[in-house]
Amino acid sequence: MSSAPENTVPAKHQSFLAFDYGLKRTGVAVGNRLMKSATPQGTIAAEGDARFEHIAQRIKEWQPDALVIGVPTHPDGGEHENTMRARKFGRQLRGRFGLAVYEVDERYTTTEAHSYGAKDADAAAAAIILDQFLRSLP
Repeated sequence: MSSAPENTVPAKHQSFLAFDYGLKRTGVAVGNRLMKSATPQGTIAAEGDARFEHIAQRIKEWQPDALVIGVPTHPDGGEHENTMRARKFGRQLRGRFGLAVYEVDERYTTTEAHSYGAKDADAAAAAIILDQFLRSLP
């Protein structure tokens, strides 16, 4: 998985599906390089393999070139248990779907989504994650 999108995202990767991973809920957003914007696509309220069935449906629907996941860290950038869970989720996505997976620091994205008054904070957080990623691309 890549965490430095500036120089590592091939130009052929134009469309992206992003995830704000959580143990019980995973927010989803879609976006593309041309518009450099993301749109929330709802939250998957499922765990384990059931979560991946829903993700497979979203991938089939949107046909992204690559995936983006939010990886949480402590305010100082240090890793914690959810950091490891998110990275494992990214490895599972890559293994199951054969798509490139890019990581984005997702500190405070859910808080930011709540501050905007988002009705679906997890999907809004996924859109914030994807917006950050898209803005970092050349």
